[in-house]
Amino acid sequence: MVASSTTRCRPSPSACGPASPDRARFGVAAALSTCAVFLLAGLREPARPARPPHRPLSEIREGAGFVFGHRLLRPVYVTQVVFNTAFFILQAVYVPYAVQHLGLSAAAVGATLATYGLGMVVGALLAPRILRALPFGVAIALGPVAGLAAAVVMVLTIWTPSVLLAGLSFFLIGAGPIVWVISTATLRQTVTPRVLLGRVSAINITAYGARPVGALIGAVVGGLYGAPTCLVVAALGFLVQAVVIMASPVLRLARQPEMVG
Repeated sequence: MVASSTTRCRPSPSACGPASPDRARFGVAAALSTCAVFLLAGLREPARPARPPHRPLSEIREGAGFVFGHRLLRPVYVTQVVFNTAFFILQAVYVPYAVQHLGLSAAAVGATLATYGLGMVVGALLAPRILRALPFGVAIALGPVAGLAAAVVMVLTIWTPSVLLAGLSFFLIGAGPIVWVISTATLRQTVTPRVLLGRVSAINITAYGARPVGALIGAVVGGLYGAPTCLVVAALGFLVQAVVIMASPVLRLARQPEMVG
């Protein structure tokens, strides 16, 4: 009895923290982030001329006034806000939905999410050809339309659970919207006076503030009514953003506008 009471037990693998592959992944991510910090720290900015004192509130008003008063930039901004909200409604419930409803393993969930990045790469590579082949406004609308198509494909998995459909959905939501990012950035930079470009770009960034709102909506709707209902709500959001851009004057742009002096 004395000997057995003093015997030291080996901890089980579950008590030792994450398995070694997980530690390796975290280590690689930490190393890449550290490299990024050092690379950015090595950048040298050119000297800038002295500028008058900033007036933050006045500059925000000027940037917002230009965006919301511009017939092309206003619908682009509204589309971005609705798109980001809808996308993060979907993101909030996708992983539990994929595991519980689609029956996917952790590896399969990761693979479907990876198709989002693959779609972005493919879309970025094809963007120059798309912008040359299509009217400028149609190329801009491809992003919101692709987002709607992706949401519809994801909703189909409610009745036809399929890892292929889930992967296709994320591929579309990566490929189309990256063309949107490229084309709308071009539009914004050509129609905005140079003196306002920084302020207008800053207003554009605020559209990403809709993401936590979308995640909150997804959590509430998913918790109360289930993940399938949440996917339908996300699809309705994607429908709204597609309608906004399709009904706007942006769609009628045959070519890139002339650069504003």
